[in-house]
Amino acid sequence: MSFVYAFRGIFRTIANERNLRIHLTCVVYMVSILSLTDWFTLSRTDWAVLMLACGSVIGGEIVNTAIENAVNLASEKYTEFGKIAKDAAAGAVLINAIVAVIVGLIILFQPAAFKAMYEYFIGNIPMLIVLVLSIIPAILFIFFGIPTGKGKK
Repeated sequence: MSFVYAFRGIFRTIANERNLRIHLTCVVYMVSILSLTDWFTLSRTDWAVLMLACGSVIGGEIVNTAIENAVNLASEKYTEFGKIAKDAAAGAVLINAIVAVIVGLIILFQPAAFKAMYEYFIGNIPMLIVLVLSIIPAILFIFFGIPTGKGKK
């Protein structure tokens, strides 16, 4: 039964937290490009480090949401302690995100891969259009989430 609660927490956080949806969208694009193409050379260790970096950001966002909600539950009025707790949790997510970007740059800085990607899309305009059009549902997901028929809780 604890898996049910865990998944419920994940899905509620996705439904209610735009920043988490931004992170998830970035991860989906990255994993899609890395797994569906042969532009980048990645070892199993590279994949593991990238997934750990992504997981730390996503997990951090979920913990940040939990802390924010716990603080809000503890007191409806502003308190300095509540502000410190919320700011610290947000700071932890920011550190995770910065480190994830650095890890991504270290692993994915492969100029030949970016050149191959550029040449592919310039030579295959229909796929470039598909990529550009994929941004529309990504933006809708980020800003509006997935409609559940329920209000924000």
